[in-house]
Amino acid sequence: MAINERITLSRDCKVNIIPSGETMILAADAQVWIVQELGGSYTVMTETGHAVRIDNLDADALGKGIMPPPDSTETAVEGSLEQMVWKELKTCYDPEIPVNIVDLGLVYHCGVTPLPEGGNRVDVRFTLTAPGCGMGDVLKRDIEGKVARIPTVTQCAIEVVLDPPWNQGLMSLSAQLQLGLM
Repeated sequence: MAINERITLSRDCKVNIIPSGETMILAADAQVWIVQELGGSYTVMTETGHAVRIDNLDADALGKGIMPPPDSTETAVEGSLEQMVWKELKTCYDPEIPVNIVDLGLVYHCGVTPLPEGGNRVDVRFTLTAPGCGMGDVLKRDIEGKVARIPTVTQCAIEVVLDPPWNQGLMSLSAQLQLGLM
């Protein structure tokens, strides 16, 4: 499916309205247009002009496949667990900006702590591009879901922080180039 192609939902689908984060149900047979398809989530425009986010677990309503969890062999192949967590964080996207949250500079902290009983705890602190953005809980759930599915992660604590406030200077150079800010 191409971006901006009209799609008919195959079933009822829970969505989050952008930027408020409020939930609503789009009925089966509703017409939508995909405007962003990144990291397993979809930003679509409805017939009534609402921009909404559809989660990975509801991708089938769009005729898409669900993004699978990371392969347990990836940890050994690709390096440390922390590197694997950063890789997963790069699959999380702001629903209004086609850049991942790492390159946007929204992730302020990512730490991995081995637990005495086995497994690992992952702590992530991230911020929002605007303090009043209603998508904080949506992004938090997305991050938590992707981090929790990593093999050997048994606990995760994801926190939205607003201090220090985000600014464009926190973006990677590639993100700035992609968004035409350089």
